[in-house]
Amino acid sequence: MNSIIIAFAILLGKLYEMIRIRFQTNLLTLLIVLFSLTLTASNPTPVLAQQPTDLTSPQTGIFITVVTDEPQINIRMGPSSTVYPIVGTLLTGSTAPALGRSQGGDWIQIEFPSAPGGVGWVYSPLVQVSPPGTTLQVVAPPPTPVPPATATIDPTLAAQFIVEPTGTRLPTFTPPPTLASPSYVQTSPEDSLPLATVIIALGVLGIIGFLLSLLRR
Repeated sequence: MNSIIIAFAILLGKLYEMIRIRFQTNLLTLLIVLFSLTLTASNPTPVLAQQPTDLTSPQTGIFITVVTDEPQINIRMGPSSTVYPIVGTLLTGSTAPALGRSQGGDWIQIEFPSAPGGVGWVYSPLVQVSPPGTTLQVVAPPPTPVPPATATIDPTLAAQFIVEPTGTRLPTFTPPPTLASPSYVQTSPEDSLPLATVIIALGVLGIIGFLLSLLRR
């Protein structure tokens, strides 16, 4: 009986020792995993983003040559002669790097540093692409330029300056009455006294008056 108890106790001791060792091993493994996760979180590995593919990059060695009979050709902002403005010219025989073509192939995009964005468009029948037989990639046209805003007139404000002619008749002109010219009656010398007679009579009356005043004194 005692031997059985001792053997059972030894078995329990070994079992406990196995459980303790395994627990310690699992605990150590867990601590190592947590430590590794901590290091990874503190020092994240940079992720390099994939660079976008440039679909409009020029094809090496492809260029255009102006072959028209005219002295020069126009370079436009986009693949249209009615929508896009002229940004430059190329003389006959000049060359420029070719970058692409329009959807229908009627226009070719070239490198032109003085144009907006450094590119321009030329009409394909006026140029020759080299090397012969080269197929250019299709390039999307630039946005259509916005036309300048036109000034609008407020109809209410404009109506204030519109003067409509009236249907009333203008007053008729009435000439002023004729003025009667004054008439002068000219007297003849026989009807009036001579001036010398009047002066003499006044002189006599003055002398008489002077004598009368002396007599009164």
